[in-house]
Amino acid sequence: MYYSFFLLEILSGLDKLTLTKGISIPEEFISIIIPFRNESENILGSLRSLESQNYPKGKYEVIYVNDSSDDDSLQKILSAQKSSNIKVISVPDDFSTYAHKKRAIRFGISNSTGSIIITTDSDCVHNKKWIQQMVSCFDKETGFVSGPVEFIEEKTLFEKLQKLEFSGLVLTGAGLIGINKPVICNAANIAYRKNAYETVNGFNDQLNLSSGDDELLMQKIWSSGKYRIKFCWNREAIVLTKGNDSLQKFYHQRKRWASKGLFYANKFLIIKLILIFLFYLGLITQIFLSVILSPIFLVSFIISFLIKISFEYLILKKGLNFIFSKKVLRYLPLAELFQIPYIIIAGIAGTFGNYIWKDRRIKR
Repeated sequence: MYYSFFLLEILSGLDKLTLTKGISIPEEFISIIIPFRNESENILGSLRSLESQNYPKGKYEVIYVNDSSDDDSLQKILSAQKSSNIKVISVPDDFSTYAHKKRAIRFGISNSTGSIIITTDSDCVHNKKWIQQMVSCFDKETGFVSGPVEFIEEKTLFEKLQKLEFSGLVLTGAGLIGINKPVICNAANIAYRKNAYETVNGFNDQLNLSSGDDELLMQKIWSSGKYRIKFCWNREAIVLTKGNDSLQKFYHQRKRWASKGLFYANKFLIIKLILIFLFYLGLITQIFLSVILSPIFLVSFIISFLIKISFEYLILKKGLNFIFSKKVLRYLPLAELFQIPYIIIAGIAGTFGNYIWKDRRIKR
């Protein structure tokens, strides 16, 4: 019952979102922070997309922050970058040792001059109007803007399933922002006022966590009651990134994402996440009970699954031709089945287990 209500809330929020028209250029100077570690394969693609932005170069800076890379990504970008508004810095070894990605972002912000901070990842590419669309969302009341992220569609079935499932996560985050209940966003495409970041003391109470530089910060800024949260609903604001090329990488990514849930400051929100987890656990339980007790549990599973897929189809339909094409929607039934065990496994593993990220073994 709660999960159905949750999905209806997302649908309601998506209906409230309007097309963002990035026409005006704000007075504020923009600082784009890009942490990177061992991104030799992707770093030059990121650089090219940011050098080609259709935005006045005198209005923004790009700061690449090297987080202890041990490949040639640092040498590559130092050799390739030519623009005067792009600089490359490295995090000192003794700076917030256990904060990982957050330490790179903090160091980047401390070396920035912009009053609006945009963060993205070094394995992403951006539309030429990306900066313009993201910053156009800011008004005097807005403190944080979440932007759309899309997986580049590849050829394998696994990659197509990831694209559809990830699109659902992006739309979920957008819908919840639409009803002013921001919960999730993606660090590949977020922007916030520096004074909002400073008002909530940045990441200072999260430095023991390797993740959370996106949604935990967004929730803190919203909870302060001083700022509005927006979602940039415009295709030109989309950031493109790659999905995982193996099931193992997918597992560690989702386990890392799940590890943040119990650290939400809003305890009522944690209860909601537990209820959603119990719904998925209940689906698997009904299948087992249908085998060992009664076929009636199979009937209840089918009804629950059909309700779930129907509502989630309506949510995904809102994203057609926005963050994915109609042809990907054909994989929905398979993606829905795939989602059930992975949410249960990732939820448990993210709560109790360690994971690997950027060639680092992260302790929970």
